[in-house]
Amino acid sequence: MNEDLSVFGVDPWWLIGIKTVVIFGLLVLTTLMTIWGERKILGRMQHRIGPKYHGPFGLLQSLADGIKLALKEDVVPSAADKVLFFIAPVITVTAAFATFAVIPLGPVIDLPFTDRVTPLQLTDLSVGVLYILAIASVGVYGIVLAGWASGSTYALLGGLRSSAQVISYEIAMGLSLVAVFIYAGTLSTSGIVAAQDDVWFIFILAPSFVIFLVSMVGDTNRAPFDLAEAEGELVGGFHTEYSSLKFALFFLGEYINMVTMSALATTLFLGGWAAPWPLSMWEGANSGLWPMLWFLGKVVGFLFFFIWLRGTLPRMRYDQFMKLGWKVLIPLSLAWIVAVSAVRVVRLQGGIDLRWIIIAGVVIALAVLALAFIPEGADPQEGAETEPVPFDAFAGGYPVPPMPGQQSPDLPPMVAAAAATGGPNDRQDAGPDAGQGAHRA
Repeated sequence: MNEDLSVFGVDPWWLIGIKTVVIFGLLVLTTLMTIWGERKILGRMQHRIGPKYHGPFGLLQSLADGIKLALKEDVVPSAADKVLFFIAPVITVTAAFATFAVIPLGPVIDLPFTDRVTPLQLTDLSVGVLYILAIASVGVYGIVLAGWASGSTYALLGGLRSSAQVISYEIAMGLSLVAVFIYAGTLSTSGIVAAQDDVWFIFILAPSFVIFLVSMVGDTNRAPFDLAEAEGELVGGFHTEYSSLKFALFFLGEYINMVTMSALATTLFLGGWAAPWPLSMWEGANSGLWPMLWFLGKVVGFLFFFIWLRGTLPRMRYDQFMKLGWKVLIPLSLAWIVAVSAVRVVRLQGGIDLRWIIIAGVVIALAVLALAFIPEGADPQEGAETEPVPFDAFAGGYPVPPMPGQQSPDLPPMVAAAAATGGPNDRQDAGPDAGQGAHRA
């Protein structure tokens, strides 16, 4: 289909400014409510109360935390690159805000008290979805720069993990959207919403939706895929050395990315601002400001999914996480693209019975599912007897005490003998008076 973009780019400057302020305020308010909702929902899941003192039902807890972060001391490590250390969080939060520019919040409406019409969307492009993916990719530069500019090993490892993570899962995410582009015939976000007038893409492109759902969790560094932070291994990840408002910007960017990905999933698979059934049977359901309510309701559903995952699943190992992205999601996306393309060509041109294609797809899906449950072969060298490797106490540039039973030609004879025998205090047959006898001698 040919998307109609003639309604975009004609708004006066004051209307563009109002839309920008509204989107900015909506994202900040949604972030504050998401943080509050996450604490209350996780508290209910874990049989806790959650925030309740600041404001009614604890609604002002997120605002209090923001003020607390603003009043904290801004500590900059002496080994940090001061310029990049400051720019990194700005890049992350700016990219998070910019991605929402092409998200449609509703249809074209009449402005009150004027004869002007305007869409409930800041702007749109013929490649709107590619714009979102490109800006989301720019956001990882802030994370990588934060890790490198901190002058900390743990922060650098967190930045490297994040770059590998985003590259892996944005490939799978981009491939999952190809089927949407094939059915919609456009890359414009407003055009994709219009293409779902008859049926939402979640019903006819369910595998694409599942792959996108998993990829968006990995792309936003959320549990169980929050390996860029991994407190048990990296202290705090790329933002270990950040404090005060700089840390708050990273925190804000993470939650805005959650809102943006939820809005993108709503736009691509759940009909965007279109009213769900049976509300769609009402004639005025998709007119005025009502569509904005349906849109926000769908976004809140995805945000609840993010929170539900955090309270349910443990963090994955890094090798499992990368294997899921490269060996499962990307091959499935490629196979699904081929299947969707074949079905689309058959439906448009004919010549092949569609039933045979469906049967072949089911057989392939069952085969893939069966292969997923087959355990990987064991390493043939595992369990084979190997010659003990001589212990080098000075391999790392400084002496390392050997484990019991290890021998090193570089150690003094007395130390080597004690290491070989395990020492007098490590012998299992040493009685309770062995240490006293040695002391008396």
